[in-house]
Amino acid sequence: MHLDLHDRVVLVSGGAKGIGAAITRTFAAEGAIPCILGRNPDESDALVRELAALDQRADFFPCELTHEAAVRSAVAAVLAKHRRIDCVVNNAGVNDGIGLRAPVADFRASLERNLVHCFVLVQAALDALIATRGTIVNIGTKCAETGQGGTSGYVAAKGALNALTREWALDLAPHSIRVNAVIPAEVMTPQYERWISSRPDPRAALAAIENSIPFEHRMTTAQEIANTVVFLASPRSSHTTGQILHVDGGYIHLDRAATIPKW
Repeated sequence: MHLDLHDRVVLVSGGAKGIGAAITRTFAAEGAIPCILGRNPDESDALVRELAALDQRADFFPCELTHEAAVRSAVAAVLAKHRRIDCVVNNAGVNDGIGLRAPVADFRASLERNLVHCFVLVQAALDALIATRGTIVNIGTKCAETGQGGTSGYVAAKGALNALTREWALDLAPHSIRVNAVIPAEVMTPQYERWISSRPDPRAALAAIENSIPFEHRMTTAQEIANTVVFLASPRSSHTTGQILHVDGGYIHLDRAATIPKW
């Protein structure tokens, strides 16, 4: 299916690694111009060069996402160079382990890392999105719906991002801007791999997690998340808005304790 994304300019926060890199690559493969926003110049520049070698386009605009002025400056730089913005993907975030006993200042900082910059980025790009009747895709997490324990800041931020998905979808409907969210559960990213490696028995820990995923008992791939994000950003999903889509092999909504024989 051709997704009609040629020459569309897409902002991808944290778009240089993990799920973000898969999103960047998939937009580029569709002929869009993904613009990575973040603070990792080595990884970002390497990804831009990788895509250029494939005759695909991408760009990098360095900024510290928790600094409002830096985000607004990066958006202005995108507009100065590319003259338009068609989509914002709020991907950047970190499960930072700010729990219930953490200092309140750390909780506030977690909200800045995982929520506030999403608001700032959308606000900074809003007039450009209105001009193109663009789209917004927010990347959430299962933890905001299932809980995890020990990560109050992250789940509070991502729960709020789910709420903003619906709020913005309603707010921006008069401008024909669609807003949706994609919720991963268990995805093997570099960060996840580091966490698994820290377990006393990494192989057993991974097997237990995979066994808890109802569909095919395997991890979701970053590419599967990216495919859904790019589809939601495309005209092929032209009447889909305010939706929170779970690309998780049934992890959240199916009974993970069930034993279902093959038939």
